[in-house]
Parts: sequence; structure tokens; C-alpha cells
Amino acid sequence: MAAKRDYYEVLGVQKGASADEIKKAYRKLAIKYHPDRNPGDKEAEEKFKEATEAYEVLSDEKKRPLYDQYGFAGLDGGGGFGGGGFSGSHAFHDFSDLFGGMGGGFSDIFEGIFGGSRSSSRSRNPNAPEQGQSLRYDLDISFKDAVYGTKAEIKFSHNEACSDCHGSGAAAGGSRKTCSACGGSGQIRRQAGFFAVQQTCPTCRGAGTVIDKPCAACRGSGVQEKSKRVTLSIPAGVDDGKRIAIHGEGDAGKNGGPAGDLIVVLHVEPHTYFERSGQDLYCAVPVTMVQAALGETIFITTLDGKKIEFKLPAGTQNGKLLRIKNEGVPVFNTTRKGDLYIKILVQVPSRLSSKQKELLEEFSRLDNASTSPNPVPLSSLNG
Repeated sequence: MAAKRDYYEVLGVQKGASADEIKKAYRKLAIKYHPDRNPGDKEAEEKFKEATEAYEVLSDEKKRPLYDQYGFAGLDGGGGFGGGGFSGSHAFHDFSDLFGGMGGGFSDIFEGIFGGSRSSSRSRNPNAPEQGQSLRYDLDISFKDAVYGTKAEIKFSHNEACSDCHGSGAAAGGSRKTCSACGGSGQIRRQAGFFAVQQTCPTCRGAGTVIDKPCAACRGSGVQEKSKRVTLSIPAGVDDGKRIAIHGEGDAGKNGGPAGDLIVVLHVEPHTYFERSGQDLYCAVPVTMVQAALGETIFITTLDGKKIEFKLPAGTQNGKLLRIKNEGVPVFNTTRKGDLYIKILVQVPSRLSSKQKELLEEFSRLDNASTSPNPVPLSSLNG
């Protein structure tokens, strides 16, 4: 059998190394040679065992002085390794201390082996009140309802406290008993290869208790899925993607904790004639070239269906943007509104009666329009 290497040499530290230096050196080797990262690699497995054995001795306040003074002989018969075996009695009592705060690495491997985080299972009280899960509901509303507000009835399903057991999970005559698997601690000690660790008890799921007679209606869960209807008030001026929370309408909480919320996400349907930009509305209105030239009075139909009398300025050009104040979207929680912008589309008749043609020809003679117009800057078309 090959001679054992000096423990300080194994960890790559000096004999006078501090406890922190020894811990860091071992952590680095443990990550590098861990069997889960080197499946089937016997050499890596042996190096992992060797490093772990060295760490167990050098991190122990009683064993290290004996080893420093007498070498391997100082450990024989003293609760150490005897004939070179591995006890695992010290090095793996608290891996959260050794590998905590690494943000992955060995901690992730360790959780993969034993099925869960050790630190979270120890720090969280499974019997503490816990808020229920919040739910999402997507609601389609019309463009007009988004602008002026409305009420909507929605139907959804959520988990409520079981009506038979009132959320306890126990049937009549039943109760919670101390979990026999973990003795009520919510944790069990498990040996896996070289490791001995605490993990959440799979029988009671960390609660420390089990129900001896589960409720038949909810199968011991304490909750039932039920349908519900609520009326939601949608305020004026909401936009697409707006989220409205209905407090307490999510899933029921655990251990007496509050219910979660129902989050309603609004999806505003597009309108055929109107568009929105912030608190302003936009629409396009066709007028004749005579109305545009003379500046006649026209009637505009707004989003809410009312007709507004509007005087076109004489000589209004095609594409001109005109504003009507306070006919836009209401500003949330105020009495103010945005504006309505009207884009003027000057219509040129495609067919003319003989009289219309005669009049336009006369107008052309009076206007003396050029038959060879000069180009104008394209930027002038944007106004």
C-alpha cells in the first residue's frame, strides 16, 4: 500500500496555516475532485477522499496538535483513522459553514445529491404563516372602455380554505401528530457515501407533524379549488398592459397566512377610427377641397359618440393637424383631459359632372395656375 502523504502537503498549505486557510484550501480541492464532477474517475475519487481526510484532522482542534507532534501515529487509537479508514465524523457536520456563500459550485452539487437547500430548510419555519400565491388574469377591453372606464365581471378559479376542515387538513376527530420519521424536528440525518447531512424530512415536509386522519374533501391539503366571480372597476384612462391588483383574491395562505392577490392585466383592443398617444386622441377626417379652401363649418363625431361643431380655417391644406381641446383621454384621478387631434384629408373628386368641370375650368383660368410648378422641399410636406 502506498505511503500516505503529509496532510499539509495534501491540502497545499504550510504547517502553520490558519484554520481559514485550511478551510479555503480544502474547499477548492473538494470542488475540483468531487465525484459528481468526475463520474467514474477513480483517481479523482481518491484525491477527494485524501483531501477530506486531511481536512478532518487539520480542522479539528484536538487532532491537529496530535498530528503535528506525532504524525499519523498520534491518531492511531485516538478516534482518528486507525488503519487509514475514513470516519467522516467531523468534516461534514456543517457544510453550510464550509461552503456557504459560494453562489453555486459545491453548494449546487450538494443540493443536487440531497434534494434541497440545507440553509433554507434550517432557516425557514415550515409552520410559520405564509402568504398564498398571487394569480394572473388577462382581460380584453375595448378602446372606448379604456378611455372612459367601465366595470367588468370576471370569473376565475383559486384555492380557498377547505370548507370541510376549515383549512386544517384534518378530518373530524383527526389531528396533527409528531412525525415519527424525524421525531418532530422536520429534519432527518442522511448518510450518502462520505457525507452525513441534515435534510428536510420527506414524510412531513419539514413541518415536524403529520395528519393522522386527512380530510377527505381536500386530501389533507387544507385547500380546495373553487370558481369565483368578482366585479372589477376599471378607471378611466388606463392603457394597454395596465395591471390592477384585487387584494386577497389569489390562492389561500398557509398556516393562517393571508391570501395572495389576483393580478388583472388589461389588453386594450385597437379602435377602427381612433388612436391614442398618452392622453391625446388622434383621428382622420375627410373634407372636400371646397370645404378646405373656403373654411366651412363641419361636425366631428368624438369617441363617445357626440357631435362637435368645428370651423375649418380657410385654406386648410391636406394633412393639416388641428386640435380640439379637452376631448382626449381623462388624466387618472383628475378632472383634466388630453386633446383630440384631427388630421384633415382633402378629397379630390374622381368624377365630375359637366357643370362641376366647367366651374373648375373657370376657376383654373382665374387662378392662373402654372403648368410647370417648381419642386418644394420634402420637409415642407411634414407640416
